[in-house]
Amino acid sequence: MALILIADDSPTEVYVLQKLLEKNGHDVLIAEDGIQAVDKATSQQPDLILMDVVMPNLNGFQATRKLSKASETSHIPIIIVSSKNQETDKMWGLRQGAKGYLGKPVAEEALFDQINALLKD
Repeated sequence: MALILIADDSPTEVYVLQKLLEKNGHDVLIAEDGIQAVDKATSQQPDLILMDVVMPNLNGFQATRKLSKASETSHIPIIIVSSKNQETDKMWGLRQGAKGYLGKPVAEEALFDQINALLKD
């Protein structure tokens, strides 16, 4: 299936997302902050990124903006998965270059609806 990068500083969230993805046949990379997310996305070229917003060093909005503007990573779709779930957060995330936005705790069906739609493109 796909190689998916999870960028989240919460070990619990990473565990939950990783189990869901692996159960559905995907390979997983993990980044613990926005800087690692940018580095791993650039070097590993995942098929898709699940990006938290509230992370140390470089937040998810900043990392999303960086990745979506860089020529070597702009083709990688990003879904923001965050507890910041206000409509303004969603709009801001999409303006930074994210292709989707899901609130935590993430519903498995909603997650895979977005992943499958983006991986088809």
